[in-house]
Amino acid sequence: MSDNQNRPNREEQLERLIEVSRDLSGMLDLEPLLQTIVAEAADLTNSQEASILLANPERNALEFVAAPWHKRDRLSQIPVPLDGSIAGQVLQLGEPVLVPDVQNDPRHFADVDLYTDFKTTSILAVPMTFQAKTIGVLTAVNKLGDGRFTQEDTYILETLASQAAVAINNANLLKQSQEAYDDLSELDRMKSDFIAITSHELRTPLGLILGHATFLNEMVPEDLKSQMDVIVRSSLRLKEIVEDLSKVNNFLSGQARVRWREINLNQLLAELVRSFKDEAARKHLTLDLRLPPEDLLVEGDSEKIGIAIIHILRNAVIFTDEGGVTVSAARLPGHVQVSVADTGIGIPEKDLARVFERFYQVESHMTRRHGGMGLGLSVAKMMVEMHNGRISVNSQEGKGSVFNVLFPVTAAQAKELKDALRETTERKRARREPGRA
Repeated sequence: MSDNQNRPNREEQLERLIEVSRDLSGMLDLEPLLQTIVAEAADLTNSQEASILLANPERNALEFVAAPWHKRDRLSQIPVPLDGSIAGQVLQLGEPVLVPDVQNDPRHFADVDLYTDFKTTSILAVPMTFQAKTIGVLTAVNKLGDGRFTQEDTYILETLASQAAVAINNANLLKQSQEAYDDLSELDRMKSDFIAITSHELRTPLGLILGHATFLNEMVPEDLKSQMDVIVRSSLRLKEIVEDLSKVNNFLSGQARVRWREINLNQLLAELVRSFKDEAARKHLTLDLRLPPEDLLVEGDSEKIGIAIIHILRNAVIFTDEGGVTVSAARLPGHVQVSVADTGIGIPEKDLARVFERFYQVESHMTRRHGGMGLGLSVAKMMVEMHNGRISVNSQEGKGSVFNVLFPVTAAQAKELKDALRETTERKRARREPGRA
């Protein structure tokens, strides 16, 4: 039976092309996908073989990225110049080129044949284009049978070339995303290492400084007490920073645990607000507490809830110069909500989404004037999330901010929320990474 009798007709070719396209759309790995494309390109066009070349702007050349398995290693070492080659012309013009007699065509780059001990007699080359940019060339060589490529062959190659271009672009995007993710992961690891080392190394010398300063403060003459007070206050402030670093480190390392107990939130909030009365008075600020008549009972860790509210309260008092701060609480279905509202400088809209990030500080002269490392609100967020609660902020620059903290009433409800959040996260990850599903 002749080659012409074995060749599929036009309808069969189209059906096969559709089937191949469907199969290719489900492939995720780039190298097997490109190898499948060249194999199908040769088969569907009844050619001896096919290959894919990608442009390398730095070398001003094309490079083979997919070819018959027995020639891949040798072809990968041969750069094909843009000037003086059929594939180079296709790349530069962005149009298909059909050459029925390659050996008599001056554009033929004979080095490929010499290096691979092969003889090219005819070639059909089509551009691989993505978003109006030609990134490579798909070629089919040595038409079998009557030896003449057809318009149908061009259509088939152009269809496969389009799929190859999309696949390569997707692979490049994935690579860039992975590199960006790796960079962020490394940065996050460096932050975590800094937190762990700093909190550990500063704790002992700071304790010695604070202890000796407190002891000497009772012995120095009156005219030096003000200087000693500065040392003690500064040491206490540094102690707070080190403690925040330690809390972050414990959270990141998984060492932090919630000790679930029943808490009277009314009583806890009253104690916390009372501890800020003197600081508010020094700034001539009002500090109000608004609680419901009935006790708000929740299950949680009073120390960690207290840390969260303290950081929010301190933030409100520090950044409020006129007016005051109001702390309120209310019962919601299955939850209790604590709100801290202030009449302070507010937060610019562009910074709202980042105020709970570690070390993030709103860039303005007002925030820099008050100092800090940008840890307070991130620590508050960690403490809240350990209870499977939620923290949010609404703010208007120049008019003040309102921080809302939502806690589940019981540990059982907190666990249900945690499980539901984990399931949602896993579903989202499965959609993003179908290969891992």
